[in-house]
Amino acid sequence: MLNTELDRLKKYEQLAKDQEINIAALKKKVDQLSLVRVALLLVEIGFFVGLVSSEGTIAHIIWTVLLLVPIFTFAAVVRQQNRLEKEYKFHQHLLWVFENEIALLQGKPNGYDDGTAFEDESHAYLSDLDIFGKSSLYALINRGISKIGTEELAKHLATVSNLATIVERQEAVKELTEHIDSTFVFRANLKGHEVNKIEEIKHKLGNQLLKQVAFTDNKLLKIYVKLVPYFMSLLCLAALVFGGALWSFFGLITFANAMLTYYYAKQITTVYYGFSGSSGMLSSYADAIEWTEQRVWRSNYIKRLFHSDEKVSTHIKILAKIIVEFDARLNFLLYAILNFFLLWDLKCCIKLGDWCRNVGDQVAHGLDRIGYFEELISIATLNHNRPNWSFPVINDDFSLQAKALGHPLITASKRVDNTYSLKETPTVDIITGSNMAGKSTFLRTIGINMVLAYAGAPVCAKQLNLSIFRLLTYMRIKDNLIESTSTFKAELNRLKMILVEVAKNPNAFVLIDEMLRGTNSKDKFDGSKAFIEKLITIGTPTLFATHDLQLSELEQVHPTAVRNFHFDIQLAANEMEFDYLIKQGPCTKFNAAILLKQIGLG
Repeated sequence: MLNTELDRLKKYEQLAKDQEINIAALKKKVDQLSLVRVALLLVEIGFFVGLVSSEGTIAHIIWTVLLLVPIFTFAAVVRQQNRLEKEYKFHQHLLWVFENEIALLQGKPNGYDDGTAFEDESHAYLSDLDIFGKSSLYALINRGISKIGTEELAKHLATVSNLATIVERQEAVKELTEHIDSTFVFRANLKGHEVNKIEEIKHKLGNQLLKQVAFTDNKLLKIYVKLVPYFMSLLCLAALVFGGALWSFFGLITFANAMLTYYYAKQITTVYYGFSGSSGMLSSYADAIEWTEQRVWRSNYIKRLFHSDEKVSTHIKILAKIIVEFDARLNFLLYAILNFFLLWDLKCCIKLGDWCRNVGDQVAHGLDRIGYFEELISIATLNHNRPNWSFPVINDDFSLQAKALGHPLITASKRVDNTYSLKETPTVDIITGSNMAGKSTFLRTIGINMVLAYAGAPVCAKQLNLSIFRLLTYMRIKDNLIESTSTFKAELNRLKMILVEVAKNPNAFVLIDEMLRGTNSKDKFDGSKAFIEKLITIGTPTLFATHDLQLSELEQVHPTAVRNFHFDIQLAANEMEFDYLIKQGPCTKFNAAILLKQIGLG
């Protein structure tokens, strides 16, 4: 049984080695078929020479038949090679998936998007808690590439769901974790495709295609396009047998077909635009959707992702086949033959129109479903990779009790876990301590695990019970030269935002790290004291980290509403040692003088 992150790492390393073996074997087969294709070409040349140099009707017939053998064999080899090349690419993508998991468990960057586009300095907690961007929570979790998949994960990390939804999401994540091995295949099927392309196709199916193929609604056109392959075949056969004027008539019809194709060329091109070269991607997406359809899901959250019981993957595979046929127009010679004799492009347009009218909406929903599964799989992968984390218990009643709570972005070997609880009623907990002792990290540890909990994800803790809070933070306050905002003004803006939010939200929870750094010490103390007392009056639970030891004296004034905690240092031969453990009471040991002395000041 795999119980540690090291066990997970070894598992991924073995899976990666297995893929390397598969890739090497497939590469060998593809190369062998390339040699077979060259050999068939040489055989065809030999047979052609035999035909040219042969004498007599029987000899001509034999060589003509022989000429066809390499052609049909070549076509079969090409199909087989294309299948193997697709499989080869799939296993390359699967290898990438495993190598990316290995990198993440080794503390290296995630190959998926880090969510930088979702950063928002004005948000209540995002920038302070490292939710988006490089080395962020999003960068740790994300395994999605689709627009919906990446946006859904961002949404659940930036907002808080209701209790019922959080519990349902937890159940969905647990269920997906049971199928984690097959989720790697799901992810490999989506890898290597242009994200914007599938969004373009979804938009086309939902808003454009039916209007673009409206010109094919002409009944006479549909009948002619349907009959023309049979008509042209019979006419050609008759011309071969009887010759004469039939060849002229055949040529006239061919010219008419060419003119008909030219007449509708603009509409055909409009229909085709956006689908070009997408058959491979659609086939891969169909395989991914088929994975979601093959299981009987238990969790209600996942069940609601299905708009019908119909197999959408089958419809997407049909669409992929139509696109393969339509792609024949990319070959100029083939384009001329197929359209002049069979009205091929018009036939594809009619097929697309019929397909879209019947199942277009269902397919659009099915493609969306991929994104929702990606988001849940991202969290399920986190759950799988961190077997020692736990799912929090979300309560209706006011509570926060954490046992062995650690910061999820700090590796297990360096992380120090803490146990912490709120009282039954809200308090302002003032945390004092030395520089670098762990105050800021502890606040972020509380906040980022709350974000994980509300997203339906496991938390970096042995146990966490909490109610749903409106999380508000005040940590990394920056000036803004472009907006002519000083640090102090930026701090005031943040404080105003917090006061407005706590007034509106009785479930607010505030994390503050060193308030009013942009002003003098007296104003800083007075402002901090006034702010704390305001939060006490409102009844807002708050963690307030500060170097100002005077603020710890507020516990004497408000013994039921203020608690003191601290992080300290141990000194051994003038060397500082940190245990990063939170302790009760105000801090009595500080290290600023020692740090200044170490750089030559003092």
